[in-house]
Amino acid sequence: MELRGVHCRLTELLAEREMTVTQLSEIVGVSVVNLSVLKNDRAKAIRFSTLVAICHALGCEIGDLLVLR
Repeated sequence: MELRGVHCRLTELLAEREMTVTQLSEIVGVSVVNLSVLKNDRAKAIRFSTLVAICHALGCEIGDLLVLR
């Protein structure tokens, strides 16, 4: 299965919440660089703990953040 079939909706979710990657980084404790990799669909993996932290910070479900193309 090709990894490019997964799209991260971080850009859309941040815009809806009027939040920046830097603000999310501070809340979640993940570097801006790592969030940018995720945001730009270049991530090959993500830790469950990071995924949960992002979802808590954005008030969303995992399926709101990651979708199949």
